[in-house]
Amino acid sequence: MNSFKRDIYNFLLNAGVAEETARYLNLFVMLFALLILIFIIDFIIRKLLLQAFSRFAQISKTNFDDLLVANKVPRNIAHIIPFLVALKFIPDIFEDFYDVEVHVENGLQVFAVLLTLWVVRSILNTLKDYLKTLPRFKDKPIDSYIQVFMIFAWIIGFLSAIAIITDIAFMKFITGMGAISAVVLLVFKDTILGFVASIQVAINDMVHIGDWITFEKYGADGDVIEINLATVKVQNFDKTITTIPTYALISDSFKNWRGMSNSDGRRIKRALFIKQEGIKYLTDNEVDKLKKIQLISTYLETRQADITAYNTNNKIDKGLLLNGRNLTNIGVFRKYIDVYLKNHSAINKDMMIMARQLAPTTQGIPIEIYAFSSDKRWENYEYIMSDIFDHLMAALPYFDLEIFELPSHSSFKN
Repeated sequence: MNSFKRDIYNFLLNAGVAEETARYLNLFVMLFALLILIFIIDFIIRKLLLQAFSRFAQISKTNFDDLLVANKVPRNIAHIIPFLVALKFIPDIFEDFYDVEVHVENGLQVFAVLLTLWVVRSILNTLKDYLKTLPRFKDKPIDSYIQVFMIFAWIIGFLSAIAIITDIAFMKFITGMGAISAVVLLVFKDTILGFVASIQVAINDMVHIGDWITFEKYGADGDVIEINLATVKVQNFDKTITTIPTYALISDSFKNWRGMSNSDGRRIKRALFIKQEGIKYLTDNEVDKLKKIQLISTYLETRQADITAYNTNNKIDKGLLLNGRNLTNIGVFRKYIDVYLKNHSAINKDMMIMARQLAPTTQGIPIEIYAFSSDKRWENYEYIMSDIFDHLMAALPYFDLEIFELPSHSSFKN
């Protein structure tokens, strides 16, 4: 390089160029030659690395190498050798321009910091994409961890670059940065909160990608599609996207439906409001009429025999229906619901099945159904629940009961 530099310089002098001008022209020629050399080396090494990675990917059983190429790891690594070439020849080229050489070398050192960050980022992105292909990591917030690491890496890189430019020792520069740490904390408040939240979310296993969550404060009701350092993205069932701050998951209350999804059934919890004025004791004739309902005929026969035996043994005066033990139409209806649910093909028989009476309200007496459908898919779940309540509402008149509803215009007209 030095001999080539002298030859160019002597050629310019022999051509009649002034000595000062020849020095600058020589510098520009040498820089141009170095740039061409760097470009050629970079191009060749990049091609060789890409071909090597591509051939290895064809014979490899894992897709990790494919992801390395997709995330430009070979391309970024290929820049290292041209950089070392530039670092080697810069002192020779700027031999007569020491002041400029210092700044150029500082610039190369800053570029080295950037190149290191690019390589690290591409490798981490590759690792992130690879882990997402593994079943046990699919629902983990890998993005958050990668972002946290890269934030610290960029901060260190930024501080290193400033230390290089200002020609201050790195540790001394870091010590001086303590004075503005409060400002840094203020600027990165959301990032720090998100970092802490993402760790707590992961450790406590609060949310996975793919979980169905309901977050009323932010209007979110759908599946989690992304968890990163600052935000959690939820795709609602109307296909809109709601963005929630990550730290809101630990500071506010939300509902995660994962427990239901992982269980053996989806809960049905809904009540029928029965008019109180229709509730009554059943006479023997009314009980005999209800025995025609096959689901409860055996129950009514057994129950009626027990009640008759009790009233006879205790010499109960049945001249008044209130005396002694009796069946009520609402009690028989509750039993009918219970038997109907236990015989329903879409209800999980291994989970809770219950028809219960709640406290009376101004809208009537609630008879609540508490059971679990075997099919947890939303559309099928709604169909099953509707089918059950369609049947029960149609069955009410057979027990001389009515659903409560507020009067409509037609009610007043009649």
